[in-house]
Amino acid sequence: MDSIYVLRGRLQEIYGRNSKIFDKALQFILAVVTFSVINHNVGFMKAAASPVASLALAVICTFLPLMVTVVMATVLILAHMFAVSLGTLAVTAIVFLIMYIFYLRLTPKMALIVLLTPLAFVLKIPYVIPIACGLVAAPVSLVAIACGTIVFYMMEYVKKSAAAIEGAGAKGMLTQVANYAKQVFQNKEMWVIIVAFIICFFVVYTLRRQSMDHAWKIAIIAGAIASIIVIAVGDIALGVHTSYGALIGGSIAAVGIGLVLELFFFTVDYARSENLQFEDDEYYYYVKAIP
Repeated sequence: MDSIYVLRGRLQEIYGRNSKIFDKALQFILAVVTFSVINHNVGFMKAAASPVASLALAVICTFLPLMVTVVMATVLILAHMFAVSLGTLAVTAIVFLIMYIFYLRLTPKMALIVLLTPLAFVLKIPYVIPIACGLVAAPVSLVAIACGTIVFYMMEYVKKSAAAIEGAGAKGMLTQVANYAKQVFQNKEMWVIIVAFIICFFVVYTLRRQSMDHAWKIAIIAGAIASIIVIAVGDIALGVHTSYGALIGGSIAAVGIGLVLELFFFTVDYARSENLQFEDDEYYYYVKAIP
């Protein structure tokens, strides 16, 4: 265990000396992956879907605030939606506008979560998002998680139904708008996932703040179990077809990533914990000290 602490210390030291370089490199990688995932899933506008366009956008975003990457990803999605139909573009634009006006404009620091949530779905590890946010973020991050989840399911619907939407033509634009909005916002699977994420987040957030030993480990495992239970109940009650193999595998991966986060954000030695007592003129103090 001591060797792990030594490795962590060295990594933190290296990062501290070159933090700007590492931050920009990670921002570039995130931008490339984000634009590539968008183009792979909804790349209906050929000019915007080229690897050269993705790389050029990523380079530009690297030298600008992270919020710019979110804006560029939004513009890229809207360009692809325009290539499908005006109705699809209209609904998607309205949803993005609502997200920006009522949330992202006020909390730009949550832009990273909005980007990472759809990527986690694509990588089949979405359950890592509520666990990670429960460990290192505040409850306001739940809105960003929900926004990212909605964006993913919007792209999934368009990806699967693009041929039918394009075949409807311009005359059926109102029908397109109604069907698109209905299919996305009445998607039982999406709402079950969002509820599972909310419950998982609060389980993790509540337990990791407790004074008990190994609170973070308990919170991580309990959050993963809570996600599995909620999604299983939703599957049974609402007829949502869930892949239990992917659910369990994704939850195990989420636990592993959560433990890595604990190593870097909250590593303590419970074996050396002490219970201290002292007093002043007005109060008695009982303190648990953990190095």
